[in-house]
Amino acid sequence: MSIHPFTQPAELVSLLWEFSESDIPTFVLPNTAFGLLAALAAPALIDGAQSPSLWLLLVRGVPRMLFFNWANVFIFELANQRLPESVKEDLANKPWRPLPRGRISQAQTSQLLLAAVPAVLAMSMALAVGNESALILLLAWMYNDLRGGDELTRDLIIAIAYDIFLVSSLRIGMMTTTTASVQISTTGYYWLGIIGCVIATTMQVQDLKDQVGDRLRGRKTWPIALGDEFSRKWIATCVPFWSIACVLFWKTPVWVSAVLVFLGLWVCACVLLKSGDAQAWRWWCLWQVALYGLLIYHSL
Repeated sequence: MSIHPFTQPAELVSLLWEFSESDIPTFVLPNTAFGLLAALAAPALIDGAQSPSLWLLLVRGVPRMLFFNWANVFIFELANQRLPESVKEDLANKPWRPLPRGRISQAQTSQLLLAAVPAVLAMSMALAVGNESALILLLAWMYNDLRGGDELTRDLIIAIAYDIFLVSSLRIGMMTTTTASVQISTTGYYWLGIIGCVIATTMQVQDLKDQVGDRLRGRKTWPIALGDEFSRKWIATCVPFWSIACVLFWKTPVWVSAVLVFLGLWVCACVLLKSGDAQAWRWWCLWQVALYGLLIYHSL
């Protein structure tokens, strides 16, 4: 490699982007959307809370939520993509990533990870979500270095991590107007529990598009361990179930419920018709954000 990736600012920024760019529309933005929407509906989720102004959330809260979500998912991606088996997988599934392309070595990626972990922890502590960030790092270690991501436990680890990211986004949003402790209500914990179940039982849609690389590394995803057809039918069952369960939980109007259910059925159609598994994954992410928006109508 003629240019060390850490010596040129433009090269480093480009690398940071390439390590995490695939997670921005499917993970960083949905988590930030949850923080924004949940903060706007704070009385429904937090004891004794009032919603911050939309202006403050957009100007102060959203940039901080975006940075927190990106920085912590960046740590996860560094830890994941540096592994030899991950490079082999990415050669099949995501050949545009930095390591398969030879832009950075595994040793250099580990050096970057060593520097990034304390920096992200310090940033998270400054945002008053240091404990949550530490838990995310623990889950990343379990997923990557302990190979939890190669077993059927991966969905449980990811679901727990999702909820921690969501709680963190909500706390950051609320901290834009108050320094008081954010006490999530019973209803808030129920909602987070439901979202965790949604993630654990439907995000197998992500695995449909990655089966070639997952087989190369011996990863036990649902489509590989239980079968492609079974996984598609499972997703097509769970997505409508959770769509209906969530609109009933928040008692949303019929027209709002219809939009969400239709979006869920569209995800099912993409999965069952095999019209494009990458597109099905993106539609699932949009359906996920639509779920987060339900509580807004509950709070009106």
